[in-house]
Amino acid sequence: MRHFLEADDLSPSEFTRVLGLAELPDPPQVLAGKGVALIFEKPSNRTRNATEMAVVGLGGHPISIRGEEIGLGVRETVEDVTRVLARYHQVVAARVFEHATVEAMAKVDEVPIVNLLSDLAHPCQALGDVLTLRQRWGALPGHTVAWVGDGNNVARSLTLACSLVGVDVRLACPPGHGLDAAVLDGARARGVNVTQVADPAEAVEGADAIYTDVWVSMGQEGEKAEREHDFEGYQVDEVLLGRAAPGAVFLHCLPAHRGQEVSAAVIDGPASAVWDQAENRMHAARGLLLWLLGEGRS
Repeated sequence: MRHFLEADDLSPSEFTRVLGLAELPDPPQVLAGKGVALIFEKPSNRTRNATEMAVVGLGGHPISIRGEEIGLGVRETVEDVTRVLARYHQVVAARVFEHATVEAMAKVDEVPIVNLLSDLAHPCQALGDVLTLRQRWGALPGHTVAWVGDGNNVARSLTLACSLVGVDVRLACPPGHGLDAAVLDGARARGVNVTQVADPAEAVEGADAIYTDVWVSMGQEGEKAEREHDFEGYQVDEVLLGRAAPGAVFLHCLPAHRGQEVSAAVIDGPASAVWDQAENRMHAARGLLLWLLGEGRS
């Protein structure tokens, strides 16, 4: 039984295989007549639509379940909910508040568990991001992605995913908002260059892609004023984009706040790949499900 809780739950070769499966024009209908449970403790636009349509694309029936409908850890234990859903579905995927929730699901080990987002990681987003970059660049090794902003779950999964495909990463994060050293060291151990600095201009200099995210994520609304102060000077605008390599790509996992973490001229401009990213969430999820269900695995 294999689970996908973080990007590096896959080996480099497995990650690349999933990307290949994501691009199949006529994928095998491995879920024909079968279900996939999608649990949402947090609401979502892209994740729900992308994952439901990925299941449909494999012939399956997605069932989306709101967190309050099952009350993970309240009405029933996480383990009991997982055991019940495993009797109906081929895969259980969950968008949760705490990473410990998907870890508890995976320990049941009856069906593959997919982390659709947790406070620690967003690996399905990273799959879609790398797929987008591969479509833009072709070969991935030798390129550099610059992250500007919060060292959050998206930044963590992106850094680990890039390390699996030979892409260097430079992170520019305000003091106190960076990635843990253990994450950086884990990515470096795969032979890529990973640096973390405070200056966005230093991080993006000559980079092939610039990625940012909101400054105030869901659940951080009480920190809004403090975080907006901390992230002053971290907006990706045309001046910052101009320091990147010619033809650099702009990425954002969405939703975006124009005029805050990114200018309208950048996200709506010719460098932006954000709509391809959004679409590739669906293709990446389809490739992941194919792989988890045994397609192309020895």
